[in-house]
Parts: sequence; structure tokens; C-alpha cells
Amino acid sequence: MQPRSDQRTGLAYGIAAYTMWGLLPLYWRLLDDAAPSEILAHRMVWSLPVAVVLLAVLRRWSWIGPLLRQPRRLGLILVSTLVISANWFLYIWAVNSGHVLEASLGYFINPLVSIAFGVLVLRERLRPLQWAAVGIGALAVLVMTVAYGRMPWIALALAFSFATYGLVKKGIKLDGIEGFSAETALQLLPALGFLVFLGLRGEASFTTGVGQALLLSACGVATAVPLICFGASAVRLPLTMIGMLQYLAPTFQFLLGLTVFHETMPPERWAGFALVWLALAVLTWDALRTAGRARAALAEAAAQAAAATPPPEAAADATPAAAAAPHTAEQPGTPRPPGLTQ
Repeated sequence: MQPRSDQRTGLAYGIAAYTMWGLLPLYWRLLDDAAPSEILAHRMVWSLPVAVVLLAVLRRWSWIGPLLRQPRRLGLILVSTLVISANWFLYIWAVNSGHVLEASLGYFINPLVSIAFGVLVLRERLRPLQWAAVGIGALAVLVMTVAYGRMPWIALALAFSFATYGLVKKGIKLDGIEGFSAETALQLLPALGFLVFLGLRGEASFTTGVGQALLLSACGVATAVPLICFGASAVRLPLTMIGMLQYLAPTFQFLLGLTVFHETMPPERWAGFALVWLALAVLTWDALRTAGRARAALAEAAAQAAAATPPPEAAADATPAAAAAPHTAEQPGTPRPPGLTQ
């Protein structure tokens, strides 16, 4: 169990990470003069220097050699890079096209899609409340589809792409900084080539002013800092608490869409969001209940183990007596004193 001070530190890091992710729409809106594709390319290009600095500070280079000798893992990293690139592009486009609320819905739905992937791909078995949460989430999508006359495709694409990213990352088995570095290394050349292409055509916004150039070059920091905070949080907090913190980011996005960007929220959208929130409440309750039972079972097992172990004084008293006793054959079925071995 982590010390309380360590958990408080982890909680602070976790809140910082998800708050920054939740407030990213404000940053992308500052770059509204640039096309989403150019913002994405700058995010890729400027993320790699940040990753290299982090690896240098932490002195974590030893993973590179073994990775280069494993074609399967390299292939999975390529897949994860393509998926997260598509996710980043769609998110930036959604924010700068006035779809912040639907983007937030995608990240609310994401845990439910991840659970569905666990069943369909990893053959995991769900508890009844998890089935109920997935069913309520599917009903929410159906309600919004009928009400709008179209699928909430932005939300679904964000949810499915990020869930796919998480699924692929399970097979790669790299820590956060290493995985981030490998993905940005693969993103660098295509992104840099695209930016050169824009510059040659005179369509790059990077050269339109110092402020715009600084904002675009800071995309790497805006990408890396929340990730660092999340990594610091993940090693200090139990998964159940991380699972609850993840709802902070879409909550901030939802509030920004509603109060800052003044997007419309008709009754059918409220109904859909309400069903998604109900599904997440069921999912969270089930996770907390399961974690509580696991802790109780662990405490009971520890208590039984402690009860079966003799006190040090008793063990010390028993040792001379056992040594002084004559060696006699032990009858079958004779109970052995606790703590003694054959």
C-alpha cells in the first residue's frame, strides 16, 4: 500500500494531468488561424524534442536497442502511432469546428468502448453491472442517433480510436515516456515533410507572426506535460482512483463547450448525456465495490496468515525444546506444530 503522502502527491499529479487535458480546447482555439492538419503536424514535430529531453534527464535509453530487434513490437508501435494521430487530428478539428460537446461525449463513452473491446478481443468476462453500463451506453448512442437523425460520429470515432490505441498499447508494453518517444519518432518525418510542403506553397501559418510561431512550437510541451503528470500519478494511485479521475477531462471539455464556446444543448442531447453519465455511475460503483471486496479479502488473508504464525517468543522457546527431545518416529496423522517444516 502506498503511503498517504505518496497518494496525496499522486492525486495532485492526476488532477493536474486531467485538468490540463480538459482545458486543451482553449489552447487549440488560440491556434484557430491554422488548419487542423498544420496544428497536428506541429504537435508531432515539437513533441519529439520534448521526448528526447525527458529521456536524457531520466537516462532511459536502454529500451531502444531491444525494441529495434523486435519487428512485431515495431509494427504495433506503427499501428498505435497511426491511431493516435487520427485521434489527435479529429479532436483538434472537432474543437476548432464548434463540436467541443460532442468531443467530450467521445471521451465519456471511451471507458464503455474499452470494456466492449475487452469482451470482443481479449475474451474478458464482464460482471452484471458492467454489462448494464455497456447497455445503457449503447442506448444513449441510439437516443442521440434518433433525435439528431444521424450518428454522433465524432464522439464514436474519438472513443473507438482511443480505445483501439489503448488496446494496441497493451501489446507493446512500453512505459509512458518510452511509448510517447517511439510514437513521436515515427511521426517526425511525415509531419516535417508536410510542414515543408505547406511552407513551399505559402500556406503555413507558422511564419505569420511571432505569437503564432510560439504557440505552434509549444504544442510539444502542451502534449508532454499532462503525460508526465499522468505517469507520476499512475505509479502512486490505485487503478480505481485513476479510473475516476479520467472523467475530469471530458467534464471540463463539456463545461467549456457549454459556457465558453456556447454550443447548443437541446433536450435530446441532454438525454443522451444523462444516459452516458448514468452508465458511468454504474461502472464506477461496480469498480469501487469490487475494489472494496478485494481489499477486504486481502486483509482477511493477511489476518489468517498472521494468526497461523507463532509469536517470535514462542518460536524461540520451542526451538531448544525440540532440539532436546529424543528423535522418535512420527505416527501417521500426528498434527504438526504450526510453523515447523519437514
